Amino acid sequence: MTLSSPSELPGGLEKLEERLKQDLSWLELPAKSWVPERCVDNRTVRDVVIIGGGMAGLTASGMLTRYGVRNHVVYDRAPAGREGPWVTYARMETLRSPKTLTGPCLGLPALTFRAWYESRFGVDAWAELGFIPREMWMEYLRWFRKVLDLPVENETELLDIRYRDDGLLDLLLRQQGREESVLARHLVLATGRDGLGGGYMPEIFKALPPAFRAHSEDAIDFEALRGRRVTVIGAGASAMDNAAAALEAGAARVDMLIRRKDIPRINKFTGIGSQGVVHGFQALPDAWKWRFLDYTLAAQTPPPRPSTLRVSKHPNAFFHLGCPVEAVAVEGDHLRVTTPRGVFETDFLIAATGFAVDIGQRPELKSIAPSIRFWKDRFTPAPEDNPSGCLNPELEFSPDLGPAFEFQPKDGVVCPALEKIHCFCFPATLSHGKVSGDIPAISDGADRLAKGIVSSLFVEDRAIHYSNLEQFNTPELQGDEWQDVGC
Repeated sequence: MTLSSPSELPGGLEKLEERLKQDLSWLELPAKSWVPERCVDNRTVRDVVIIGGGMAGLTASGMLTRYGVRNHVVYDRAPAGREGPWVTYARMETLRSPKTLTGPCLGLPALTFRAWYESRFGVDAWAELGFIPREMWMEYLRWFRKVLDLPVENETELLDIRYRDDGLLDLLLRQQGREESVLARHLVLATGRDGLGGGYMPEIFKALPPAFRAHSEDAIDFEALRGRRVTVIGAGASAMDNAAAALEAGAARVDMLIRRKDIPRINKFTGIGSQGVVHGFQALPDAWKWRFLDYTLAAQTPPPRPSTLRVSKHPNAFFHLGCPVEAVAVEGDHLRVTTPRGVFETDFLIAATGFAVDIGQRPELKSIAPSIRFWKDRFTPAPEDNPSGCLNPELEFSPDLGPAFEFQPKDGVVCPALEKIHCFCFPATLSHGKVSGDIPAISDGADRLAKGIVSSLFVEDRAIHYSNLEQFNTPELQGDEWQDVGC
């Protein structure tokens, strides 16, 4: 469903873009390029390669540009304008984040969604706007990329990471059907919610023939579900959005099977959202990091109210609480789903069962996967730090990251490549807090990432910078500004 847009103001965006240019000029941004160029074997070396041209990748690129790291590139496997989830597997009508959040603006007022929206549609339209339509957010991100002239190359996929003896990363890419390699000093994985794995499909559903089931992140032909019975597993935001999409496409009925006896109603982490959490979470002792996130995950995030109402307004939508799936089997041309509350016959099943860190699903990481240290490799929470009472696999398999989001090796493993590879995607949450995947603090996370990379580049090139210091000989005084009159 596409929400209608208000009338556009002629020339509004052009004026905003002029304002942005002036703001950048006053702030002397972007900083001048300062990283020494490298060429190895007649090949140009990229200072940074970013994989992923969605919101996180664009924000990281913007921050690196701001700090004078110009020799970087962003690769995304999707065609231009289809990066990230917003016009692919995201199926909500609007974002759940408040429209006032500044998101990826890099601290610049003229780069905010509000500035873009008001310049395009007017102040009155902004006042009338409730939540941000999903597809309009994608339009804003496209403008963000264009106005900052970010170096994004589309239809390019990372295939492998190889570490060289000279300390560089040799990245094997497939770009528009051709394989090539790129040398880089740092690699940033800005690969989203499923950045180190993919959609989690319980084995009970994975065993079904693909024609009968899909994960909520899959490309689903909802028109093909017209007149059919659909079962959705789960009660989170994606469950509601997929159920609504099926209903709006004309599904005969949609049954939502919900394991819990009630749908969560309170978004716990939102309740403590503050600059303290943004900047302080990373400094917490490990036990407190685990305690915060274990409690939050156990409580679960409720689906947005508009998404839930979007489903419940249909008379052929049915919510079944306290209804976990016990068995599922193919019966001719349909499925038979057994639960404690009875047997459901359905034609198609959608598992809105979240995501998992599963390096095995990411062949491009196969060369570094055995070396990556996860939290389970070095930390076991005490009972008081584990409110749920069980070890959450999402936390156990979170990567144990350094201060610049860099991977770290398991004890006893030597893998110099890891300190050059940065995990700027959702699985970084346990190490850094919610600064690498969600809208509210994405600029703060990108700033932390960029400053860490800037520091590493400068330290590594210290001899060159010192040599430049010695050779610098531009005088400020000419010698004719004074006269020595002696003693």
